[in-house]
Amino acid sequence: MSNISRSEGLLLGTLAALITLVAVFWSSGAPLWIGWRVYSEQVLIVALALAMALAFLTSRSGPRVLAVAEALSSLAFGSWLAVRFPTLSENVFYHPTEALIVSSIGFVLLIDAIRRSMGWALIVILGMVCLYALFSSNFSGPLQSRSIAPDRLLTFLMLDSASLAGAALSIAVAVVVPFLILSQLLLATGGSAFFSDLSLALAGRKRGGAGKIAILGSAFFGSVSGSAVSNVASTGAITIPMMKNGGYKAKTAGAIEAAASTGGQLMPPIMGAAAFLLAENLQASYVDVMLAALIPSILYYFSLFMFADLEAGRLNIARVEEAQIPPMRNVIAKGWFIFVPFIVLLVGLFSFNLRPETAALISIVVLLVLSLVMTYDGRTVTPGVMIGVMVSAGRAAVEIILICAIAGMIIGLVARSGLSFGLGFFLVQLGQSSLLLLLIVTAVVCIVMGMGLPTVGVYLLLASLAAPPLVELGLQPMAAHLFVLYFGMLSMLTPPVAIAAFVAANMAKAPPMATGVEAVRIAWPAYLIPFLFAVSPALIFDGSVAVIVLTAVKALIGVYVVTAAIVGFFIRDLGFPERVLLAVCGLAILCPWDAIAWGLWLNAAGLALIGLFWMTGLRRVA
Repeated sequence: MSNISRSEGLLLGTLAALITLVAVFWSSGAPLWIGWRVYSEQVLIVALALAMALAFLTSRSGPRVLAVAEALSSLAFGSWLAVRFPTLSENVFYHPTEALIVSSIGFVLLIDAIRRSMGWALIVILGMVCLYALFSSNFSGPLQSRSIAPDRLLTFLMLDSASLAGAALSIAVAVVVPFLILSQLLLATGGSAFFSDLSLALAGRKRGGAGKIAILGSAFFGSVSGSAVSNVASTGAITIPMMKNGGYKAKTAGAIEAAASTGGQLMPPIMGAAAFLLAENLQASYVDVMLAALIPSILYYFSLFMFADLEAGRLNIARVEEAQIPPMRNVIAKGWFIFVPFIVLLVGLFSFNLRPETAALISIVVLLVLSLVMTYDGRTVTPGVMIGVMVSAGRAAVEIILICAIAGMIIGLVARSGLSFGLGFFLVQLGQSSLLLLLIVTAVVCIVMGMGLPTVGVYLLLASLAAPPLVELGLQPMAAHLFVLYFGMLSMLTPPVAIAAFVAANMAKAPPMATGVEAVRIAWPAYLIPFLFAVSPALIFDGSVAVIVLTAVKALIGVYVVTAAIVGFFIRDLGFPERVLLAVCGLAILCPWDAIAWGLWLNAAGLALIGLFWMTGLRRVA
């Protein structure tokens, strides 16, 4: 951004702020207040056109003149379609030429905007689905369907409410943007510094404090940001050097930061954009999604925390120097107000059953009022700072809006063409022979399709293809969708294309692939937990309180034991046979008793052996 002129910076800022204002205008219900009857699609198209224009103007690929021309064309397309949408959508057969021209222009512009922003992955997937829709009558068996004519295909993609301007784009504009505003306002009031200092005060005096600080800070901040890469870039600048100075290897420091930042996308109370889409797909409340994700998130971060602790024990990594640790009393006294919007958000969701966007907007107002009299780092929140918050939120929303637009087209066309039925048939046939095999295939597909794609895009694509067969074969809908979401998230960590791990490796000056492999080793529970809650619903808060608590405690013990085996330290350094024994015991404890024969006996045997191992280990240390 340093190479652009002042006038161009003003233009980009204006477009970004307009995206935010359009989203707030719609999510606040302002049209109803002023008596303005407007289609939701009209508002969504305006926001999409602004995002496309901003994507073109911020792109550095291709001739600058072409980018400017495409940006202006995007604004013209959005203005025309927003005005004409009611007529074209209701009477498209009476205006075929206009509908085809507008759809063709919009389609080409959207595809190029996505190419410039995110590459070819989503475009290739859309192209494959379009080819199927055009020639589906030539297939045989369950994949055979009625082909769609090219002109009907284009108008469906751009004008149908089940496609471009469908539920996915609506969630991106109306729900995600308010949460982006809240996260940017938290940053502007010193939220990042507060979370870092709070993590220092909580964990700095413990063994391996630098790693624990990184995990806590990334968990706090990641829950707000909802983006793995931005979380790595924000918190990693502080935590990665701290871990390296504390004694962690460069690749381990980068991997810890990448793993902790990635998990923030599923960390309540403010989860990533995909969580809102999950709630919409299941027609469930956001509260239900938060509760379902709570125990898996606790297990994940508990494992990371224990890894940092045990690795510090193995390498004799000391605590952070006392001079660097701020007193807890001072941290809370300066930053207590940052908890208030979270409390308001949770009370609004749980006690008043507010929609997520409404609760977020109220939290924004509360935080804004508080920030007028106090900030954590002493900065004054001026009108200029608020404009910066609006601009930052709008810029952060561009990629999500574009992803949801093209994902909506893919989802709509998959349903319209009959592809969902054909693929679902094959997956159900596979699952009837072995549900475990179907889960493994689904996990691999999620990770492979997610390479290079944000979690939102992966979830949107596979929620319509992979989740329904899992539900048909007996999995709970929440478990099936969370399963897809988890493995879509893990594509950020899994080589060969592990974006979050590679960004952290660059910051740690470590080999990218080695950092990715280390991140997989550290984040191992995330690869196992989805299989556990798929067959043991208590882990997603489904069951009696006693069963939920017992299952969660058992899982915590099992996760700790397997993590100790992976690190090679459990009270003392472990030899290879001891690590294998420990891993077997941990997996036996994790074994779900309600899904596997003799599961309860395996749990008991694993716990007994671990208790014996613990006692003999204590004696040897003594």
